Amino acid sequence: MWTFITSLYFKLCKFMKKSWEIGVNDPRKFIHCLKVGITLTVVSLFYYLNPLYGGVGGNAMWAVMTVVVVFEYTAGSTIYKGINRICGTTLAGLLAFGVHWVASKAGEKFELVIVGVFLFLLASAATFSRFIPIIKARSDYGVMIFILTFSLVSISGYRIDELFDVAKARILTIIIGTILCIIVSLIIRPVWAGLDLYVLVIGNLNKLADSFQGFVAQYFEEQTTSDEESNKKMIGYKSVLNSKATEETMANFARWEPPHGKFNFRHPWKQYLKIGATMRRCASCIEALNGCINSENKTSYDIKKIMSEPSMKVGANTASVLRELAITIKTMTKSNKLDILVIEMSNAAQELQNLLQNYATTLNKNGRELSYEEGKVEISIMKIIEVVTVVSLLDEIVVCVKDIVKCVGELSDSAKFKPAMLAKCDKSKPADNNKISPEEQNDEETIIKTLQIV
Repeated sequence: MWTFITSLYFKLCKFMKKSWEIGVNDPRKFIHCLKVGITLTVVSLFYYLNPLYGGVGGNAMWAVMTVVVVFEYTAGSTIYKGINRICGTTLAGLLAFGVHWVASKAGEKFELVIVGVFLFLLASAATFSRFIPIIKARSDYGVMIFILTFSLVSISGYRIDELFDVAKARILTIIIGTILCIIVSLIIRPVWAGLDLYVLVIGNLNKLADSFQGFVAQYFEEQTTSDEESNKKMIGYKSVLNSKATEETMANFARWEPPHGKFNFRHPWKQYLKIGATMRRCASCIEALNGCINSENKTSYDIKKIMSEPSMKVGANTASVLRELAITIKTMTKSNKLDILVIEMSNAAQELQNLLQNYATTLNKNGRELSYEEGKVEISIMKIIEVVTVVSLLDEIVVCVKDIVKCVGELSDSAKFKPAMLAKCDKSKPADNNKISPEEQNDEETIIKTLQIV
């Protein structure tokens, strides 16, 4: 018994320590818990206070249920679920009332048949609509609520005479609960899905830059030892590969959010998904580069020494372009040196290709001469197969980075980024709507810190 109690105590301490670390690393989660508690307390007053209870009656419990299922972590997801719940409930309630009215006019003999047929048809059609991509992305929760509400109202309407009054009271309480969720979510330290997506894309650009430059340096300089921090930076591309679902979810919720901070109305959130897709393609090339570096077939040191300087130049220039893109998105200003960096990156890649071709031609010529003199077949170009593969991957990564530059350029045009010189002039003016608020600045720092921990 003593061993069991001791083990339970240590597990509890470990759990509390882990919970404390989660709250310290991202205080917004702790604040979210308080916001849910406040909303539930306020909405429960409709059940506790007689004047409020007299207005909605026993249906006040539906407001409490709405808060529990609608209140989400980000403001966008709360608005998304709230609006979907109101629309789904209202539409299902009106249709169910209409079906009930038609069935009641058909007589008691056909009433059950009509209700059953409509229930089958609408439930089947609504369920099938959840497989349609655009509906699944934007209204999946609303369709589910529609099916649930229509089924409950249709079935209960067969035994309840005052169906319209019951449906009206339930819809009213659901609207009350939803509005309270949205108000609390937007007023008390809101967590914006758009801001999370914005910070995630910036962080992924920097991770790609660190990973690519690190792998190039490891391969051509043959670094055998590195600290833990360097290793974390080099494998940062893996989080880029796994970010698709998170980006799509954040972008979907961000569309529902009102203008906030530096994000105006109808901010092009879809463009962040295009940037993420090109970054994942770049990350897959970096993963292939990592596979070549860790392969058992090693090329000669002389070849790597010849290719080292131009390859390191490609790595440094490409990383500079990616970091400049991150700065462009973060400051929401059009860079005045991005074009120069892209040209330098392209020139470095072309220089590396030319050097490899010249070296391959020389080796092939020497190999043929050696084969003629000694009378045996020897193809010297086989010695540089690995280096050719690595250089090809470097060139492919440069092409991917150019695609990222193009996508960021489209984002800057759609979001109307300011020119760099104009942005510098605006620094002397009072703060405007394009600048982020102190609370959002704290949120941005918290998100960055959380990403670094992950």
